[in-house]
Amino acid sequence: MQATPLLDAIEWPSDLRARPGAELPEIARELRTFLIDSVSRTGGHLAANLGTVELAIALHYAFDTPDDRIVWDVGHQAYAHKILTGRREAMATLRQHGGLAGFPKRAESEYDAFGAGHSSTSISAAAGMALAARHAGLDRRHVAVIGDGAMTAGMAFEALNHIGELDCNLLVILNDNDMSISPNVGAMNQYFTRLLSGRLYSSMREGSKRMLEFVPPMKAFAQRAEEHMKGMLVPGTLFEELGFRYFGPVDGHDVSGLAGILKNLRGGHGPQLLHVVTRKGQGYAPAEEDPCRYHGVSKFEPENGLTPSGPKAPTYTDVFSQWLCDQAAADERLLGITPAMREGSGLVAFSEQYPQRYFDVGIAEQHAVTLAAGMACEGQHPVVAIYSTFLQRAMDQVIHDVALQDLPVLFAIDRAGIVGADGPTHAGTFDIALLRSVPNLLLMAPADEAECRRMLATGFAWNGPAAVRYPRGSGPGTEPGDRLDPLPVGEAEIRREAGADGAGERIAILSFGALLDTALEAGEALDATVVNMRFVKPLDTACLARLAAEHDRLVTLEDHARAGGAGSAVLEWLSAEGLDIPCQTLGIPDRFTEHGPRETILAECGLDTAGVLAAIRHAAGQENCAAPGGRLGFAG
Repeated sequence: MQATPLLDAIEWPSDLRARPGAELPEIARELRTFLIDSVSRTGGHLAANLGTVELAIALHYAFDTPDDRIVWDVGHQAYAHKILTGRREAMATLRQHGGLAGFPKRAESEYDAFGAGHSSTSISAAAGMALAARHAGLDRRHVAVIGDGAMTAGMAFEALNHIGELDCNLLVILNDNDMSISPNVGAMNQYFTRLLSGRLYSSMREGSKRMLEFVPPMKAFAQRAEEHMKGMLVPGTLFEELGFRYFGPVDGHDVSGLAGILKNLRGGHGPQLLHVVTRKGQGYAPAEEDPCRYHGVSKFEPENGLTPSGPKAPTYTDVFSQWLCDQAAADERLLGITPAMREGSGLVAFSEQYPQRYFDVGIAEQHAVTLAAGMACEGQHPVVAIYSTFLQRAMDQVIHDVALQDLPVLFAIDRAGIVGADGPTHAGTFDIALLRSVPNLLLMAPADEAECRRMLATGFAWNGPAAVRYPRGSGPGTEPGDRLDPLPVGEAEIRREAGADGAGERIAILSFGALLDTALEAGEALDATVVNMRFVKPLDTACLARLAAEHDRLVTLEDHARAGGAGSAVLEWLSAEGLDIPCQTLGIPDRFTEHGPRETILAECGLDTAGVLAAIRHAAGQENCAAPGGRLGFAG
């Protein structure tokens, strides 16, 4: 890596603020060099972070952090912020088990004013901080940095609509990284923003307002004149109407100019909005040319960029992608919807083959679900491709707009269960608990790739709301095939029968979803029956009744929160039927799981083969006891 002598001397923002302003461009160059090298060694989000290098420097240079609060939206644009706030050496552990989180995290640093992972929360959170500071009588500044598509979400506009009428010191920075401005327009707006944000203009503006209070017609004329002048030069009319003083757009890569503007704005009062134009991947040619490919990266050689890898096993996302195109070819009613996750959810091929049937609604999960409901009302059959963690934001719409009306909408729920390096903000460990209580909804969890494809076909054929939850990454390697015929609804599958010699306690392990191989390995070691349950709702109650009659004990296993999960559904049914058989539920403990490799996190939760065997053996012959490591034994 190239030498970074100026950056090496900066441990905290106070060190940065002690440097002369003339050094800021070189500090930005060194920070970008360090960032590329660091992410190349660990993997992580690259393109968006390269775009915010100058912005992070200018913010910490102009504001008195951590006393002044900076809230980063879409937390994967905050790596430069982490480097400048005492975590430069720890970047070597980024997104690794026990290391730095990939997103801002309050428990990690006092400079992380608000945790982020989901988008569009920054304005509401920063406004809450500003109002709290006002209530406490504190003269503190608050900044919300929103961008990378987050302004497409309704929550951001709800916050803007509320805050414009409040007297609180809040600066919203709109990080616009989806456009570029020509040099002439950029220079003009940079000059204009310096003028509007400066003290001379502000004092003249306020003085004129006071003078014109006594001449209402002239005051109204002056306000209209100012609006028309700004309207010719800047696109901020919407924000002005919402009650914000708008500045920009400005070049987000001119670190010296940006620092000067931010210092001016720090002295302002009330709601302000600064429109900053940045470029994803700035300063690294491969990321500039293909920011989508460099959004989230694995380890790579900085000199060569990402190199094509060899053939990989198809992921569950790949299985969904192929099924979607095949099903669309077979049924013209299929319409595909995604809330800004075309690549991650596997809709690239569908969007290219069926552009008129593809809808990316932006980061607007609630709208995506109700849009699907409207389509279904008119005889179409929409498929909503969504991550489990993002589905949480649209549960009201799932219940009221889809399920209550019993509409045929299929939810393809990607990233269900443990997600690895993205950590707790993206963990898909609550969808079963949220969905299984919703009437009219069919809920399935595949054990392999072939089953995933057939469950998607099952959900599409179902004349009502349906959901298929599948994990991130590859499965056991089962060939998915090309079938589009549905599975028998609510029918489980016996994968292993316990021995019939009558020796010892007869155990049945009921596996829901991706942990079937673990269940089979445990079943071999214990000579237990193993069942691939497949359907969380409806449960195969005939199978359950047989298992309860022929076994001494049941064990449920799932890659989901134990509380309210599939195991809870089994316990509820046993209780309702009055069946007095011990049932042990194994799942993710009642805590948020941290970031790290999926296998590591599963082992920590006792959901690897060794953990499952230990829990079952520990609970043998005991009821309502705590297993080692805090895992719950029998329940029910």
